[in-house]
Parts: sequence; structure tokens; C-alpha cells
Amino acid sequence: MASVRFFPNSCMLFSQKITKSQTNFKFFVSASPFLLSKLHSIPRKASIFTHSLAEKDVVTSAPENPSSNSISKYNNSPFQGLDDIITGYIFGKKKATEVAHSVWKNVIRKGDVVVDATCGNGYDTLAMLRLVADETRRGRVYAMDLQKVALENTYSLLGQSVNSDERELVELYAICHTKMEEIVPSGAAVRLVAFNLGYLPGGDKKIITRSETTLHALEASKRVLAPGGLISIVVYVGHAGGRDEFETVQAFASELPVDNWVCCKLQMLNRPLAPVP
Repeated sequence: MASVRFFPNSCMLFSQKITKSQTNFKFFVSASPFLLSKLHSIPRKASIFTHSLAEKDVVTSAPENPSSNSISKYNNSPFQGLDDIITGYIFGKKKATEVAHSVWKNVIRKGDVVVDATCGNGYDTLAMLRLVADETRRGRVYAMDLQKVALENTYSLLGQSVNSDERELVELYAICHTKMEEIVPSGAAVRLVAFNLGYLPGGDKKIITRSETTLHALEASKRVLAPGGLISIVVYVGHAGGRDEFETVQAFASELPVDNWVCCKLQMLNRPLAPVP
């Protein structure tokens, strides 16, 4: 029976990158999701729209001279066709991670290379695998975490959810997300780098991602991401250190060049402790 391969290393890493010359989108969920998208073709102007939703705040990019304010009307946008999922999020029927997964579907293609910088209990890893896996077996998911229990939980979830051939497309690393460039093959066109920051659900809440290492991992994500790719970040602010990490992610996104990147944030304004996708 084929199985997921483990690659032990010094620490965990989180990264993702977007295709050249495409608009960049970032998702930061702190109960806030951020989406950073890298432009495929650089427009003269990029419009940014902010939508206030329940528990999160999302910013999206649109083509020049949009004919409609509906997200679904924006061609080649990671937010195309997300009307229902965002409406569900606004009314508390959808989670920030569900919004992020729906955006990924508009970015990831079969056979793509993607990175789960914080595999946690494996649900993001599984969602990525289902998006890249096909009969060509060219797709790859590079998933990492510093905690052994996180890698074990991810391995177990994959074993219960997919067949052995699909499991072989996932590589699990006990490594820091700051070192993602050490595991992603040189020249690989990484389509997505996803972060789900904070602590491991159901785990030790004292073990958390940190602003300093998260910033280094985001910088690494920029370098490995292919044009047209996406950096997806979910940030949680309700724990010690969460607010600082949120501000670090927000500052990073705000400083990205407007000619190459489009950055979005979804945040609940009257619920300061809600996650931000």
C-alpha cells in the first residue's frame, strides 16, 4: 500500500506563490482572511474592493472599468462565483476556511504544485490534494508543521479520505515554514501557498505561530510563488500574540507593489476577536 511520505527536518514551514504577471491576492484570517494574488498580466490600474462580512474582511481585485459590482462578474478573479459562499459567511453559516477553499478552486488547476505552510489537522492539505490530483500524477502538495501530532493527524485524515495513489502526491515535512524553499523544488511553479495561523485546534494552545517566523515565511512565499498564484492566510487574533501576528501580516501585504499584487482582507469590524481570512 502506498503511503504519505514523511520528511523530518528542523522546523515547520508555510508558503505559497502566485503566477507571474497576474493579479496577486492574499487571504489573512485572524478571524480575518487575507488573499494575496500575483498578477499574470499587469494592468494599468487595479481596483480593490473591500467587503465587510461576518467575522472577516475580504479585499478583492477587479479588472479595469468593471461593468458590475458582483464578484462573479470579474473574469479571471479568484473571487469569481463566490456570491453564495460569501453570503453564507456574512450570515454565520460558513467558516473563514470555507471561504478560502472556495477561492482556491478558482486558482488551483489539476497537476499544480501547492504548499500548505501550516498543515495542522490536515483539512487544508486534503482540500489542496483534491484540487491538484488527477491521472497525470504531476500535482504535488508540500505540507509542513513543527508539531508531530499535526503531521500524524494529517497523515491519518489523508489515509481515511483518499486512495493510496493520491496520498503519494502529498509530502509531509517536520520543518519550519521559514525553510519552505528547502523543500520546494527549484523552478517549481507553485500556484498556492496557504497559511492557517495561530495554534493547533485541539492541541496545546501555548504552541503558536509567531510574527517573526511568519514574516520570514511570507517573504519565502513571495519567492517561490509563480505569477498568477495566490498566498492565502487565515489569521486568528483571539489568543496571546495573535494581534501582533495579524498586524505583521497586514503590514506585509500593504507593502507589496501595486503593479504586481492585489491584496484582500475580510474582517468583522464589530467582532474584534473573530478570525480574519
